[in-house]
Amino acid sequence: MDHSAHHTSTAHDHAAHEAHAGHAGHQMGAVTWGAAAKATLHCLTGCAIGEILGMVIGTALMWGNVQTMVLAISLAFFFGYSFTLFAVRRAGLDWKSAIKVALAADTVSIAVMELVDNGIIALTPGAMDAHLSDALFWTALLGGFAVAFVITTPVNKWMIGRGKGHAVVHAYH
Repeated sequence: MDHSAHHTSTAHDHAAHEAHAGHAGHQMGAVTWGAAAKATLHCLTGCAIGEILGMVIGTALMWGNVQTMVLAISLAFFFGYSFTLFAVRRAGLDWKSAIKVALAADTVSIAVMELVDNGIIALTPGAMDAHLSDALFWTALLGGFAVAFVITTPVNKWMIGRGKGHAVVHAYH
């Protein structure tokens, strides 16, 4: 049987493989720590903006700890999702599809990050009662982000390796 019709050009085959080489770190099972860290940093950026804004607003308005944490967590999810939402909208997705992608890409990552970060803040003696001018306020908040990044990165690596989490966004880059 003549198979020459199936392989008209080896250059075409190589070009197809080279086009996918840039996304090798996001294929199932082939995730690098760098790719996971980048996805986590993306998530951390949105979470940090929302978390800091929520903590600053709640503290400045002298709200209670619960109300301040609820606002901070809500804003962390809002900004975390927003970063992905606007990126995939720029790539041409309609609003409904973009929301689905953002929810699929970021929910677990944001949830883990917020659980760890807020857990550290809640467990740091005096941090919830510290004022914006206190070093303890900022140390606990920023320290919580650092620990959350370290804990969330392996979670993102595991999810991306299974085609979930941040991996769903890569079709739109």
